[in-house]
Amino acid sequence: MRPTSALFNNPAANPARWLSSTRTRLGALYFHGTLPSESTAISQLCTRLTTSWRSLIVPGGLQPGLLKHRVQWGDMDVMGHVNNVVYVRWAESGRINWVRSLGAGRPAGEKKGWEEMWTSRGTGLILRGIGVEFKFPVEFPDRVSVFHKLGKVGEDSFTLDVTILSEKHQRVAARCVEDIVVYNYKPSSPAEKPGKTRIPPFMRAVFDEVLDAQREAELAAADEVREIEEEVQVLERTVLGRKEMK
Repeated sequence: MRPTSALFNNPAANPARWLSSTRTRLGALYFHGTLPSESTAISQLCTRLTTSWRSLIVPGGLQPGLLKHRVQWGDMDVMGHVNNVVYVRWAESGRINWVRSLGAGRPAGEKKGWEEMWTSRGTGLILRGIGVEFKFPVEFPDRVSVFHKLGKVGEDSFTLDVTILSEKHQRVAARCVEDIVVYNYKPSSPAEKPGKTRIPPFMRAVFDEVLDAQREAELAAADEVREIEEEVQVLERTVLGRKEMK
């Protein structure tokens, strides 16, 4: 019997689908019959997937803006699932928390600048646009986690890649792309008008750190996926390759 892993020779292309498939493959091995040592190995792999599922689905997602946020009954509409607008609100709340977390622990002057990013007291951030791709209908009861990853960074704007996860089903509920503009509400010179402005140096320095940390986290997640996939394939070859299975 041919191991189903042949269908998933590139897990990085779709980590969420790979995770779901891997769980199915491990369950199928139990069905076919395993030795005690093989059952232990499968159990350890299942525990590893359960522990690391968020970082495997969102490689490079450093810190959730929302973690296990409770879905409310009133979030649903007449169709029986969470209304589309609520996903945008989750992304917004996660975005605010994500930006605030970047300023945590910074020197007083920089921290003040980060805290004012969502005000009109000086230099702030404006959502210019958001695109949402709905992947899975969330229903009550459930909890969601929201991860933001820094995308393209320009002179006066940047993008954020957002992943909204269903904790109940451990899968992607929606993906968003947010386009953020840096805006100077109160120019220092009377001759200047409020408008778009360059990303402040203190913010750009932190963005560089975030991009480096994201790349490291992505590599670590890819290594873990590779290790798990190799272990699963070894188990498949062993269990499904027995004489009685052919």
